[in-house]
Amino acid sequence: MIALPLSGARRTPVRFLLLAAAPALALGLGACSSGDAPGGGGRHRPPVAVTAGRSETRDVPVEIRAVGSVEAKTTVSVRAQVGGVITRVAFREGDDVKAGDLLFQIDPRPYRAALDQAEANLARDAAKSVSAQADAERYAGLVRKDYVTQQEAQDMTTTATAALATLRADSAAVENARLDLEYCDIRSPISGRTGSLLIHAGNVVKANDAALVVINQIAPALVSFSVPERELPRIQAKARGAALPVVVVLPDSSATITGDLTFIDNAVDEATGTVLLKATFANRDRTLWPGQFVDVSLRLGTEPNSVVVPSSAVQAGQQGSYVYVIKPDKTVEMRPVTAGSQVDGFTVVETGLKSGEDVVTDGQLRLVPGAAVSVKSAPADSSGGAGA
Repeated sequence: MIALPLSGARRTPVRFLLLAAAPALALGLGACSSGDAPGGGGRHRPPVAVTAGRSETRDVPVEIRAVGSVEAKTTVSVRAQVGGVITRVAFREGDDVKAGDLLFQIDPRPYRAALDQAEANLARDAAKSVSAQADAERYAGLVRKDYVTQQEAQDMTTTATAALATLRADSAAVENARLDLEYCDIRSPISGRTGSLLIHAGNVVKANDAALVVINQIAPALVSFSVPERELPRIQAKARGAALPVVVVLPDSSATITGDLTFIDNAVDEATGTVLLKATFANRDRTLWPGQFVDVSLRLGTEPNSVVVPSSAVQAGQQGSYVYVIKPDKTVEMRPVTAGSQVDGFTVVETGLKSGEDVVTDGQLRLVPGAAVSVKSAPADSSGGAGA
C-alpha cells in the first residue's frame, strides 16, 4: 500500500526512506541466515543421544501363539462306598498322596460283624451240602436195589443240588461282606494333591453320596489352548512326523516350560472357529497349577536366514511399522518395515531392512528424519540385541 502525501504536508524524499529501512532489513536477513534453515532436519542442533542395535540374520522358530489354561492330568472326587461314621482322617488338606494311601476310615465294627455272620452261614450250609450230597449218593445205590422209590432218590438229588446253590450264595455273601469291610478304609485311587477337606471326622456319610475330598494329579499337568482353524492343516502335517514342542510362559515371569502336543480335538468349534489342543508337561517342580492362565507358543519348525532386530527398535506409526536406521554420517532415516513374529526379544523384519544395518533401540521419541545422533552404550538385558 502506497500512502500519497497530503496536500500542504511536508514531503520527505523517497531516497531517505529507503536508506532508513536498509539497516532493519539487513538485521532480519542476518537473523534468518544464523538460524536453522527451513526443512533442514535440525542439522545445527546437538546430536540426540540414543542406544542402538544391529539387524542380523538368524534361524527363527515358526510359532503359533495363544493363551491357555492349566488343567490337572486327572481329577478324582473321592466318595464313600459304604455308609457309617468317619472315625479318622489320615491326611491334611493340600498333602501330596500316592495311589493306595489311606485317606479316611469308617467305623468297621458293623461290617466286621456282618462278615462273621456270612462266614458262619457259609460253614453251616457247607456242612448241609456235604450231608445232602452223601444222602443223594446213598439213595442212588438203594434205588438200584429197589429199596427206595425212584421219586425218593430224585428228591435227595434235588436237595443236594439246592444245598450246593445255597453254598455258592453264601460264598458270594462272604465276599461281599469282606469288600464292605475293606471299603471302610478309603484309599487314594491316584497319586496327586488333595484339595479342601469336605467332610470331617465324626460325620456320618452315606454310600456314593457327597464327595469327601477332590484329588488332582498335577504331575504331569495339561495345558489346553485353542488355535484358529486355518492353522489346523499345518499342525496336522507337522504332528505326523514327530511330537511338536509347546512352550508356556507364566504371567509376570520370563521362565519358559517346554512340553509336547498330545491332543488335537476331533472337531472345530463352530461358534468360535477354533480347534482345541492340549499339551502335556512333566511339571515335577509343580510350577504349573490347575486354573492358571499362561502364554502358549506352539512351535511348528524354523524359518532359516530371517532378518531380525531387537523388538524395541520397531515402532508403530499411522502408516504402519517403521525403524530409525543410523546412516554412516550419524544421521537417522525413518524406514517403513514389515514386522513379523516376535521371538526371544527379537522381531522378524520381512521387508524394508537388510542384515548388518544399525537401528535405534531407545530414544526414538526425540528423533526426526535427518536428525544427528550420538550412540551410547545400551544396558545389558535379557531382551536380546547388543548396543552398538
